[in-house]
Amino acid sequence: MISYHFRAVSSDGKVRTGTLNAEDEKRVALELRRQGLIPLYVGLSDQRRTEVNLPKLQLGRRRDVLFFTQELSTLLNAGVPLDRALSIVGELSERAEFRTLVQDVLRTLKGGRALADSLATKPAYFPEIYVNMVRAGEASGSLAAIFERLAEYEKTRDELRGYIVSSMVYPALLTVVGFSSIFVLMYYVVPRFASAFTASNMRVPAMTQAMLDVSTWTRTYGHWALLALFVGLVAFRLYVRTSAGRYWWDAVRLKLPLLGDALRKAQTAQFTRAMGTLIANGVPLIQSLTISRGILTNRRMADSLELVAQGVKRGEGISQPLVATGMFPPLTAHLLAIGEETGRLDSMFLRAAEIYDTDTRASIKRFTALFEPLIILIMGVAVGVLILSMLLAISGINEMAM
Repeated sequence: MISYHFRAVSSDGKVRTGTLNAEDEKRVALELRRQGLIPLYVGLSDQRRTEVNLPKLQLGRRRDVLFFTQELSTLLNAGVPLDRALSIVGELSERAEFRTLVQDVLRTLKGGRALADSLATKPAYFPEIYVNMVRAGEASGSLAAIFERLAEYEKTRDELRGYIVSSMVYPALLTVVGFSSIFVLMYYVVPRFASAFTASNMRVPAMTQAMLDVSTWTRTYGHWALLALFVGLVAFRLYVRTSAGRYWWDAVRLKLPLLGDALRKAQTAQFTRAMGTLIANGVPLIQSLTISRGILTNRRMADSLELVAQGVKRGEGISQPLVATGMFPPLTAHLLAIGEETGRLDSMFLRAAEIYDTDTRASIKRFTALFEPLIILIMGVAVGVLILSMLLAISGINEMAM
């Protein structure tokens, strides 16, 4: 038997917490329902304590929105009224900032505005796709189902983003440590040997002399090179924040070896998941394209959706205009063509999202599998050349001594 921590809501709307011993999470949920409680969270006690101890800033806005969506979905599916559900979610929120935000949304709702309009007053947390899906749910009377789909959408997108970030941390750290180590060797270690070679008045081997020249250049101009690198990075960041710079950089990123392919697939997964979710919930195709364009971070790919929208307006469907842009993988258009023929466009969009989620992970894994050995090889060669240069010089000194 395993100890599980739970949070649940009783029939009077009060939140209950505690622990239960059971074989798995499903048994805990069944036991809570048998007791007349609505389960909100069931998880391992140790895991829960670890999550609570995480710094609040690490949870971020996306974690807050995901929590909000999942809890609201559970409560609405259990038949809890919307205003009461929002009140409960606000009470359960761990961050004071987000708790205040939920209370503001609840006040706006009680003031006579729709939930979608209430959420739209907090654009930093609830983007256009989120608001429009909620609006569609209110219009169709299926708000509980909408929040269930939104929870799945937010969770999947968050998992993909987390996988990409965590996969890129180690290669980036390895690169910084590797080049920093070479810099330290050239700036501090090699000059100590150089003084010994100079005092011996020996003829320094060519390889050793080249290493000493690099070390001298590093000590003379290294700080200026670092300053120039820093200024260059700042200038680059400022340039890519401009409209022209962002457009140029987004185009360059799509052409990068290995990473460009991963980025294209990640953006395609984001686009197709948003489209599938919106269309499945009754949002018109043109409006769905406009919303999806706004959530793509690559402006080159986002702008190409304007051409797709124009093609749809001309009655060309969506698959052919998508092929004409040349921005999305070919398989996307083939899947959408099948969706148009069968009348299941929403399903094909979601199927494409699943495919490109998997492909993105495979591309990132391929990149790290090639990049990490490459950096290790460069480090090994650099250190090997340094050691060989030292040994040649030391052996020359020993020969002179003999």
